[in-house]
Amino acid sequence: MKILVFANTPAHVHLYRHVVDRLEAAGHDVLVLTREYACTTDLLDFFEMSYRVYGSHGTDRYSRLRFGRELGGQVVTIAREARRFDPDVVFGRGPYAAYAGTLTRSPVVLVLDDEPGDFNHTVSRPFADCILSPEVTRRDLGDAHYTFEGFKECAYLHPDVFDPDPTVRDRLDVDADEPYAVVRFNALDALHDTDLEGFDPAQRRDLIERVSEHATVFVSDESGRMSIDELPAREYDLHPALIHDAMAEADLVVADTGTMINEAALLGTPAVRYRGSDDYEYGEFRELEQAGLAEQFAEYDSLRRRVVDLLEADGVTDRWQQRRRAYVSELVNLADLLVEVAESRGSVERLNPSIRGALQPRHERMPF
Repeated sequence: MKILVFANTPAHVHLYRHVVDRLEAAGHDVLVLTREYACTTDLLDFFEMSYRVYGSHGTDRYSRLRFGRELGGQVVTIAREARRFDPDVVFGRGPYAAYAGTLTRSPVVLVLDDEPGDFNHTVSRPFADCILSPEVTRRDLGDAHYTFEGFKECAYLHPDVFDPDPTVRDRLDVDADEPYAVVRFNALDALHDTDLEGFDPAQRRDLIERVSEHATVFVSDESGRMSIDELPAREYDLHPALIHDAMAEADLVVADTGTMINEAALLGTPAVRYRGSDDYEYGEFRELEQAGLAEQFAEYDSLRRRVVDLLEADGVTDRWQQRRRAYVSELVNLADLLVEVAESRGSVERLNPSIRGALQPRHERMPF
């Protein structure tokens, strides 16, 4: 079989990396199409995944004009690569996968989460043969939409998949008992980030200073433009592929970005998200809050107080790990599921009963 996979962002690389490895080990031919964006190709190189680049995307704030310019050139390259490869099934999450599947008359599988905005869903949904999303997703995307118990991050952070690097503290140059926190600042450059505001510059400085009173601070700035020279913090300078290992060992993760909060929560690390101007109610965050694995705040002062409380309290990391073990053990290993879906060419009906039982038609389960 030939499987075409779109990995447009670092998160997509993680989503599919174990799936691609297993499909190739089983003798299938996999083509990964990607774009130069943030550390996406760095991750593909690190994980030794073969790929072809169809375009680029900067980390400046999103604009419709720039998106239109990018898209014009990218669709030509995607068309050429897709036709040359002639896939049996296409995996992705938006218009790129839908376009490639339509051109090659191949089944399209979309793996989605509960992102705001309608563009990706509206454009790609009519061309999808199978849509997979977490059960907590707040949308019903039609008869082809199936849900699973878990999160897209379960493809690489499920306990059956994730094996933390025991040397990460040495790599970070922190002592075995030295508390540290990872602080992540979002570039807010994606389509669904349009008009959103996260931490402002003054809040960023204040947060770093407050956290540094209790822990070593590692700053990960998605835009790459923030200077921390005058701040009591260190740049997170390990390879981006090791960020989950670093978060798994951390005492706290604070961010104004969603994916890393989900990841930290599933790793059992106290995770605090600043919503800023984002008032969209994500099903994933609500679920993780209810499980006691993540917290989110719309007001900066409330977040700052909570962050200090977590760092000052005893036994916090142990409590989070206990909650994680109880909660994550019941979730689907998404890597297993995606391999089976690929080998069924995107047909849920062709799945064996044990795998098929992990999926539920979304239109039969709309609790919201």
